[in-house]
Amino acid sequence: MTAAGARRLAVVGWPVEHSLSPALHGAAARELGLEWDYRRRAVEPGGLPAFVGALGPEWLGLSVTAPHKDAAAALADELDPLARATGTVNTLLLGDPEGGRRVLRGWSTDVGGIVRAFADAGLDRVRTAAILGAGATAQTALVALASIGARRVTVALRTRAKAQRLRELAAGLGVMLEVQALDAPLPSVDAAVSTLPASADAVPTFAMPPIRLLDADYARPDGSRYLAALPPEHVIDGREMLLGQAVLQARIFARGDVDAPLPDEPRVARAMRAAIDGGAAGPRALGRLEES
Repeated sequence: MTAAGARRLAVVGWPVEHSLSPALHGAAARELGLEWDYRRRAVEPGGLPAFVGALGPEWLGLSVTAPHKDAAAALADELDPLARATGTVNTLLLGDPEGGRRVLRGWSTDVGGIVRAFADAGLDRVRTAAILGAGATAQTALVALASIGARRVTVALRTRAKAQRLRELAAGLGVMLEVQALDAPLPSVDAAVSTLPASADAVPTFAMPPIRLLDADYARPDGSRYLAALPPEHVIDGREMLLGQAVLQARIFARGDVDAPLPDEPRVARAMRAAIDGGAAGPRALGRLEES
């Protein structure tokens, strides 16, 4: 039961049972002294418009995960530049109705989550990068890598036709994109982002270990699949990206502005980290997230 006066939020996806977002945002609310009732809501593919349309005025916002990020972008009345660039939204703020219609604002904090994960691991600038897999997370990774300097990006995937959206996005970003098979050795790069799903069993090989590889799959109980193939210090746990984007998301829910830091944000970030610590093994690094 929702407490009287509490603002309702949820993470929506299919499936969504694995999501750590309730723990992250529950911790943020406690630290900020806010009454948030944040839960998981399973929404079938194609069901996001109906779900959002049925939400009452007590709803503040939604965290959006697969497979609804494209649909969320289509629903939003206003998009931040990063959401517009990627064509995806992972955060919806449900504004007050205007003329009988609710106004939806959409952001992509996933981009900032990737940038912060690399920065916290000591990598602020790159020239070359690799992305493993395609889809919404790969698009987000491409924008994030371009924002920290990548001008040549290799994409490895099973079906080359799936690279078309990435080719178009790369052209707009001024990035030279090279596409190769997932089972071919990858060139030496500064940074890599693996967007491969948990069901993928193949681990691509690198000519040389990338300076840092971010594994977006954070749900494996034994840690990143890359820990067996790469030196541990080269692998960034996917929860670093999750934490980084969630801090930015909390800014939106609490202040309506992704660029407005939370009160005592380092303390809030530490509480959010503590809420998800103790799960998958892997390198941990708050670094500048705690200091900024």
